Amino acid sequence: MPIKRSKYIIELSKDHHSGLLFCWKIKEGLKQNTALERINKYVNYFWENHLKAHFSEEDFLLFSRIDDPLTSQGKNEHTMITLLLSKINDAEGNNSAAYEQFAEYLTRHIRFEERVLFPFLEQELPDHVLTYIGNYLAKQHETPFKDNFEDEFWLERR
Repeated sequence: MPIKRSKYIIELSKDHHSGLLFCWKIKEGLKQNTALERINKYVNYFWENHLKAHFSEEDFLLFSRIDDPLTSQGKNEHTMITLLLSKINDAEGNNSAAYEQFAEYLTRHIRFEERVLFPFLEQELPDHVLTYIGNYLAKQHETPFKDNFEDEFWLERR
């Protein structure tokens, strides 16, 4: 059953759909034994063109507004995902297990935000704050993110 998201933060949930698809593509590439260099290029493309800005929006718009264990967990998970990204960009950490760990952790993070953190914030944040967030996101997301990475390695079948 799909989660009903408030109109104010629906853009972040749309981003989460892109993030889950991103993780699926990484896992598909790993299943097909795609060269890690190809997957790495995609991971860094997605980070630079989408995920980094998404994390900044959540940190600024949502997590900075309430200081509690759930928002702390969201911030800490953003830090951990950034560290996992650094690990796969490091020659010693550039192995399929590191990519699998990155994709699994990001998937769990997205599900936490959608199932736990966002519903909590929708209840706790005042209407005027949610309206501000909604207006801000509407301006920032006038053109939806399009994942147009050219190397579609996840579609290859060996």
